[in-house]
Amino acid sequence: MLNEKLHLYIEGLVHERNSLLTEMEQYAAAHNVPIMELTGIETMLQLLRIHRSKKILEVGTAIGYSALRMAYGIPETHIVTIERDEERIQLAKEFIGRSGLAQQITLIEGDALEAAEAVSSHAPFDAIFIDAAKGQYKKFFEIYSNNLCDGGMIITDNVLFKGLVAESEIESKRTRNLVKKIDEFNHWLMDHPDFDSVILPVGDGVAVSKKRGERI
Repeated sequence: MLNEKLHLYIEGLVHERNSLLTEMEQYAAAHNVPIMELTGIETMLQLLRIHRSKKILEVGTAIGYSALRMAYGIPETHIVTIERDEERIQLAKEFIGRSGLAQQITLIEGDALEAAEAVSSHAPFDAIFIDAAKGQYKKFFEIYSNNLCDGGMIITDNVLFKGLVAESEIESKRTRNLVKKIDEFNHWLMDHPDFDSVILPVGDGVAVSKKRGERI
């Protein structure tokens, strides 16, 4: 992870977001809604542009911030996104409706562990973004990687979890167990026979996994 001065310097170079996205950022900060860190999401958007992703699956909508960042940042793409929390679903619908980009985003309401059938009707995807319950990352990856094109890409957020994956002593048992699951996921991911993966120390840690084989 970058030192604080360098981190702030890089964030300072990022262009201002529009008023709706700024409102969403402020809402997330005020209500403890987890959204992707600024440097992490800028990195993801650039990777998606380079990859020329046209259809993206997002596991974990929250209030719709990442989906809208992708829709604004890559106008030619379509995002299918999954969320189970009813309050966040309603907020996401409101923000997406106000954006004028509703035609680019399909919201699937339900638990991502149980939504495979609904998602499969929209497959295949050029890219998948996983940013939901961290303890379930391996299951999400296993379920939805089947919906990925050959040569497709999976981006997973929070894989360094505030740097705690490198710590040997963590007081909270709950945090310790979650960090253990993330660490196990990271090792499993790096050894996956079907993907070439790298972890980037940006934001809260972003794993980028490219499926082996030619894109269709």
